[in-house]
Amino acid sequence: MDVARWRGVGRAVVADVVPAVAAGSVMVFGSGPAASGEVPPRRPLDALAYVLIGAAAAVLSGRRRRPLVVLAVTAAASIVYLAFEYPHGPILLAMSVAMYSVAIRLPAAPSLVACGITLAAVVMPELLVIDPERLLVEAPLLLAVLSGLLLPPWAIGTVVRLGREAERRAREDETRRRTYEERLRIAREVHDVVGHGLAVINMQAGVALHVLGRRPEQAEVALEAIKQSSKDALEELRGTLAMFRRPEPEPEPEDRDRDRDRDRDGDGDEDGDEDKDGDGAWRPMPGLGQLHTLVAAMAEGGLPVDLAVTGERASLPAAVDLAAYRIVQESLTNVVRHAGPATATVRVGYEPGAVVLEITDTGRGRAWAGTRPGGHGIAGMRERAAAAGGTLEAGPRAEGGFLVCARLPLGQGRR
Repeated sequence: MDVARWRGVGRAVVADVVPAVAAGSVMVFGSGPAASGEVPPRRPLDALAYVLIGAAAAVLSGRRRRPLVVLAVTAAASIVYLAFEYPHGPILLAMSVAMYSVAIRLPAAPSLVACGITLAAVVMPELLVIDPERLLVEAPLLLAVLSGLLLPPWAIGTVVRLGREAERRAREDETRRRTYEERLRIAREVHDVVGHGLAVINMQAGVALHVLGRRPEQAEVALEAIKQSSKDALEELRGTLAMFRRPEPEPEPEDRDRDRDRDRDGDGDEDGDEDKDGDGAWRPMPGLGQLHTLVAAMAEGGLPVDLAVTGERASLPAAVDLAAYRIVQESLTNVVRHAGPATATVRVGYEPGAVVLEITDTGRGRAWAGTRPGGHGIAGMRERAAAAGGTLEAGPRAEGGFLVCARLPLGQGRR
């Protein structure tokens, strides 16, 4: 048994015993003063009375594990105590504590039934020993006193239990939301990496088939480009998946104990600036610094791309840098897929507090897959921009072609 488990056991024992000892102390030391004005006609306290008081207090230590049993034992001890006509006093406190424990652990209906049965079991013996001539006077008073001892603890316990259930449902909803967002983020990353790689390979394969019979040397160049593009796509895919496989550090025992009721953060380490590929080597995550490589790869595949950078380049947070790169990558991929024979222009503008991306093409300007029902390209780019705290607009241009414009803040963005 490790230290953390011992600490957990110790805290559980303290949580069980300390309230029982506190209640027992009040019951034992408060019974004497409470009895001073009731003897006679009530029976003086003796050893049996204190045994019953002690039993009612001791059983409270099990109230969290067996609340109904504890309520029954405390009620039985109180009934015997009152049957021997000992003075009314703090022994009834044990039923209040037990009633609270029942209400906080059972649904409202069963706990209210238990409260009613306990109240009836305690009241009935008392009513039987009351003088019939005084019954109409003392019965309502007795019922009011005992109801005041049981109903408020039941109500408080029920409210606390409902509050805890609401918090638990909120945590579960938050966990489901984070899980969904994480799955969506993984799907978005895989979609962008695989979609871009396959689009480039498809374009290069078309070039190779076109020149295969007439210019074999150019076909060989295209096939080499296909080989390199597929290798790059596989490496990036391995790196992307490795990012999501990275285990979170094990919390210290103190952190585990403190956070055992909290949900683990389902977000991946998108803010990290490195990733581990399948060969175990660390490689930087894509960013705007790799745009020249991306543009060169698209040009080799047959899509001429002009890259223009304006403004003083600023250091971007990793999440914003990755989102900007993926938006440009997906935009160029969509040009390859949907624009037909075209050229593209990528403009990156560094402004105070934001980076602005503008990707245009000279293609047919028809709707991309992301704008059609079931498409994911533009929808995924909008989600990326929103996750980084920015905005994205896309649509056909009046002069022909298509335009994607994104504005991303230089702040950390939202995870």
